[in-house]
Amino acid sequence: MKTVIKVLVILVLAIVLIALLGVTYITQALPGIDAPSDLKVEVTPERVERGAYLANSVCVCMDCHSQRDWNAFAAPPILGTAGAGGDKFDRTMQFPGEFYAKNITPFTMKNWSDGEIYRAITSGVSKDGHPFFPVMPYMNYNKLATEDVYSIIAYLRSLDPIETKPYPESVIDLPVNLIMRTVPEPPHPMARPAMTDPNYGEYVTNAAACIECHTHTEKGKKIGEPLAGGFEFQFPNGSIVRSANITPSEDGGIGKWSKEQFIQRFKLYQDSAYVVPAVNWERGDMQTPMPWMMYASMTTEDLGAIYDYLRTIKPVASVIEKWTPPGS
Repeated sequence: MKTVIKVLVILVLAIVLIALLGVTYITQALPGIDAPSDLKVEVTPERVERGAYLANSVCVCMDCHSQRDWNAFAAPPILGTAGAGGDKFDRTMQFPGEFYAKNITPFTMKNWSDGEIYRAITSGVSKDGHPFFPVMPYMNYNKLATEDVYSIIAYLRSLDPIETKPYPESVIDLPVNLIMRTVPEPPHPMARPAMTDPNYGEYVTNAAACIECHTHTEKGKKIGEPLAGGFEFQFPNGSIVRSANITPSEDGGIGKWSKEQFIQRFKLYQDSAYVVPAVNWERGDMQTPMPWMMYASMTTEDLGAIYDYLRTIKPVASVIEKWTPPGS
């Protein structure tokens, strides 16, 4: 009997030791991303223009890194806050912790080198080496053409500096704080295809990170079919909005949509006659984090390319309940 107990104790101690070694390795050795390069991006008018388009209309960096008006439909960025950060993502929205979008204007970024910004965008690693939670879809930006990333950097350098107080540090739940250290990878840049290339639509869809919100996810892990929707966003009043199925299925997806209908669904929000509805939280009005007004400024060609790509992916029959009012 004593021998059995001794063996069990040794096994338990061995398991504990292995676990401690594993945690130590993860926290000390990961993310295993190289130090930032000595990159110096030349800021040209062409790059600033391209970067502004990407950051505001495609990658929509300014969606999270601005202060959003959650009392207006689709929470458009508040004028004068572009790049100032401050948006909070927490457990009430089904995130595993509390995360704050950082100030990415020159007020903060003047202390970052171009190489550090490039590494942050493409590998999700901060200036001090810690990984970002992938609410920032750096695994998509990881595949951006190098010149497109340079353009975003040039645009960020051109922003007006906005002074803000330091935002709280992120608080990350176990075991996500360990898992997220294993996510960052070195960049895998793609050459940006010509607009006439069938692969161009896939490139733009990746840059827009559609898959990140339009795939059912729980605690940061994708568990649903890609782009079949169902990602739940819960608001503080208890209401829930779910992302749409954008696969080419005719049963719950966009299989019956024409390209013109798809494009118009976005361009509606760019129409000069469109008035952004106010959201009354006490009344339980529908709200969405989908940045319609930003994506509406994407070119017709790019929106059409996304549609063309979505027509090629696996159709998934899934009818999504779009909205659950508070108290339901």
